[in-house]
Amino acid sequence: MSVRSVLAVAAAALVGGVVLATPAAAHSPVQSAAADVYTMSAGRLGSIAGGLLALTGVVVGALALARSTGRIGTGPGRRGAALALASGLTGTALGALVAATASGGLGTGNGLGGAYVALMVGLLGTTLGGLALTRTGRTRHTG
Repeated sequence: MSVRSVLAVAAAALVGGVVLATPAAAHSPVQSAAADVYTMSAGRLGSIAGGLLALTGVVVGALALARSTGRIGTGPGRRGAALALASGLTGTALGALVAATASGGLGTGNGLGGAYVALMVGLLGTTLGGLALTRTGRTRHTG
């Protein structure tokens, strides 16, 4: 899988999430009041799940990238690269969905801040997974 196709899939996932969630967000006529600090709303849970998925993508992508360059272990790390790519894309899509459907701004308890973090970390995980996947395709291990 080339870097261009990885970036095209990531862009399509972002655009698709925003386009599908925009009509739902446009029909909320009233802004909700700020939630309590300890209240776990659906937006907060979604952004936490997206952030954890994205963070998993970054960690596994970094390990797979280090493996593909021969710094850690002897395996090619192709499975790790695919896992990092999938979890990075999933975390990015979940962050985009929460950001597009959040009613209110930052600090209202709708998970908007966490969604932005999940978007950024998910893009990083997707990038690391894509780089590791392209490098494992080029590297041939003999032994």
